[in-house]
Amino acid sequence: MSTALPLSSFLGGFGLSLSVHSLLVLNGQVFGISGFLHRAVRGKMDAIASVCGLLLGGLLAGLIDNAPPLLVPFPPERAIPYLLISGVLVGVGTRLANGCTSGHMIAGLSRFSPRSIAATATFVTTGVVTARLLHGNSLPIQSFDWSLGTAGKALLAFQAVPLLVSTLLYIHVRAPSVFNLSRSLLTILEAPRHSSDTKDKNPAPPSPLRLVASLTTAVEFALALRLSNLTDPLRVIKFLLLPLHEAFDPSLVFLATGALPMVVLLYRFARGRERPRLGGEYSIPKGGKIDARLITGAALFGVGWGISGFCPGPGLVNLGSAIGAGSNPLPTIGWLAAVVAGGLMI
Repeated sequence: MSTALPLSSFLGGFGLSLSVHSLLVLNGQVFGISGFLHRAVRGKMDAIASVCGLLLGGLLAGLIDNAPPLLVPFPPERAIPYLLISGVLVGVGTRLANGCTSGHMIAGLSRFSPRSIAATATFVTTGVVTARLLHGNSLPIQSFDWSLGTAGKALLAFQAVPLLVSTLLYIHVRAPSVFNLSRSLLTILEAPRHSSDTKDKNPAPPSPLRLVASLTTAVEFALALRLSNLTDPLRVIKFLLLPLHEAFDPSLVFLATGALPMVVLLYRFARGRERPRLGGEYSIPKGGKIDARLITGAALFGVGWGISGFCPGPGLVNLGSAIGAGSNPLPTIGWLAAVVAGGLMI
């Protein structure tokens, strides 16, 4: 008998919406974790900061609840092959579809993006079919626990720290500071005078404050993700079995209830003038076509997701949690390495 945790999932979903919106307002970026991972491999500093933040948040979560991350209930002889196959499919799929559950299901749906709606519908469908075929006869029945527990309360409380940092970053740029003025003067002095394409060939590195924002919003997201229970692949698989199955876990329904209405409201009414608070470009996509690449990628991602219950965010957070809890990180490292390898194929 396993236990669904609707309250912690709801509050975790609410925390996810705050971190997604914070990155949008501060840096003008989508909180797309597969994009972070793929760009980090290519040396993009803001993406590296976000990946480090997810790992750090997972490390803190592992220290808080001291519970090793779980793997899906594969027979031992099939666990590693299935994880590697899942990782490759997730890597290829997220590159083709340009997003995963965070970028499409949370951030994309908040904008009512047609591409994200199509991608989400596709990967949920293929995830449901895959979970039914592989896991439908091997999972325990649910009970409910509406408490948070000691670890849940601590995870909720610790989210206040990165949220406070994000708030301070937002307030910091209301009035010019010595740091901002000196940075602006340096930018003017170093601007190329004779070459129109120097900027494209040698783009300026992200400002230190943008990197801090990437790091802290990712830490907040990781703690909320652990609180929401999306880091537990078994819960994801049991959610994908849908309500007609006796082992269905509704925790992620409560996560969506906590995340989606709030992130929609924040995007609609609190995104400001679409100018990143900490400078840089406002890189939130608008429009775009629904094509075969998007649907194929989303379908492949859904199959990989349904095999293991892992997507990039939980994978990174679980790696940090495994280190924090002192458990074996190698299966998660193997899955993430397969995701990276799959992404490099495209």
